[in-house]
Amino acid sequence: QVQLVESGGGLVQAGGSLRLSCEASGRTFSRYTMGWFRQAPGKEREFVAAISSGAVTYYVDSVKGRFTISRTNAKNTVYLQMNSLKPEDTAVYYCAADLMAREFLYSEISGYDYWGQGTQVTVSL
Repeated sequence: QVQLVESGGGLVQAGGSLRLSCEASGRTFSRYTMGWFRQAPGKEREFVAAISSGAVTYYVDSVKGRFTISRTNAKNTVYLQMNSLKPEDTAVYYCAADLMAREFLYSEISGYDYWGQGTQVTVSL
């Protein structure tokens, strides 16, 4: 069983920045592929970014150049640095963990075994 706890969400003006954190339980965090997804009201949950155990990163096109995913294995934590935020980035952001090293499924909800409770990010004009 892995528990994921997100933090760092909030309200920010367009053009601003936020850093999300996700702390995971478990002693083999370094082996997990970690992902961030988001879900806006009335929309399906969508992939945002992922980082493999080898620190290879993946992003959806809409956030490339603005968001950066990183991890600190010593702290069992993955981060999502979000810059140049836009109103369309408004959503609940979820952290997810893939314990099976299915890196080829990094953008798929089915590729993850555990999910956090989500943290709200609201970007105003």
